[in-house]
Amino acid sequence: MVTLHLVPQDIVNAYEVHEWRNATGVLATAHPAEWNDIIAVLRAFEFRRSELLKGGGGKSVISTRIDKFLDGRGWLEKKFDTSIKVDGSERKSPTHKVDCFKGRVGLEIEWNNKDPFFDRDLNNFRLLFDLRVIDVGVMITRASNLQALFKTLGKQVADKYGASTTQWTSYSRA
Repeated sequence: MVTLHLVPQDIVNAYEVHEWRNATGVLATAHPAEWNDIIAVLRAFEFRRSELLKGGGGKSVISTRIDKFLDGRGWLEKKFDTSIKVDGSERKSPTHKVDCFKGRVGLEIEWNNKDPFFDRDLNNFRLLFDLRVIDVGVMITRASNLQALFKTLGKQVADKYGASTTQWTSYSRA
């Protein structure tokens, strides 16, 4: 359940918003600058048909556009150098990189990745939280109801954004 009074009404009206463990409260109170950046990127986002029709491979145009917006506000891609020490023996235990990181807030953009990346990114956020590196993790992904729109754009688009790619349904199963 989202604490609706912390999420601006225009965002609630435009997006499917979900929260776990009071994340919006943590963002709004402990990280207001980062929260404002997230609200700003969502407000600035435009859903473009031309980007849906563009060929696949690598990072999507949509993900890149969100990255660039946040880069301009000081968010950086970040990989953490972590290790585990057991009985004096240290073992490297690197985490997966976080798409966007600023002020102890991690943000992942999962626009059209394969489903297993949900688990990887959620586990990465959990580990980084347990290590007290991040206070909150944010996932931006597409709503499952967009699949109906993709089907109207033809088989190629519908197949590209198929059921085995990241979308909200993937998270709700986790």
